[in-house]
Amino acid sequence: MTIGRIHSIESFGTVDGPGIRYIVFMQGCLMRCQYCHNRDTWDLDDGKEMVVDELMSQIKTYRPFLESSGGGVTASGGEAILQAEFVAELFSACKKEGIHTCLDTNGFVRKYEPVIDELLDNTDLVLLDIKQMDDPTHINLTKVSNQRTLQFAEYLAKRGQKTWIRYVVVNGFTDDVASAIKLAEFIKPMSNVEKVELLPYHQLGEHKWQAYGEISPLANISPPSKETMLAIQNVFTERGIKATF
Repeated sequence: MTIGRIHSIESFGTVDGPGIRYIVFMQGCLMRCQYCHNRDTWDLDDGKEMVVDELMSQIKTYRPFLESSGGGVTASGGEAILQAEFVAELFSACKKEGIHTCLDTNGFVRKYEPVIDELLDNTDLVLLDIKQMDDPTHINLTKVSNQRTLQFAEYLAKRGQKTWIRYVVVNGFTDDVASAIKLAEFIKPMSNVEKVELLPYHQLGEHKWQAYGEISPLANISPPSKETMLAIQNVFTERGIKATF
């Protein structure tokens, strides 16, 4: 039985997939996003070790709430795909119980091993976070290239995998119309993409940076205005892509 490293669990989540979600935040991430609100999930060797049976025993107790709301289980992070074997096992167990599964990921897949397909075969919905289409800007924002994320997006489209794109709108990085146009044109041919979730940057995770004796790189950046969000939203709706915020 695979052992997973779990950062934390939210038993009544409402923003990471449809309905009420039991959210498993996996430990570890290779991106270093300047706006990260889960700074404490980065360390690959931290977290609590658990097996799937432990999680499933908890998940089943919340089943009435999950089912009545059209919800289910979401694997988030950190980056859930870094522990693909564990999440694949978890999602397989969920599917046997008829529980909806959602993968919240930045798409940083290093090797397309069989376990990736096994994971996706048991995933009802993918929430794919595309940070920036311009690679130099993406590297500045996250310390890594966007190429693996974009390749994963194309792989999901090839599979016909039901996907929601998530796009964090940050002043100075992703709040310009030109960047939104590049993203809209990239996903427009992808029939598997149901919608784009526009997420306005917020400062709610700053205390986690402070706990590490660090200052959030975007500590002095304000959330985008409603006018900015509407302008970004309009880029997608003009191209026939549903976008919400």
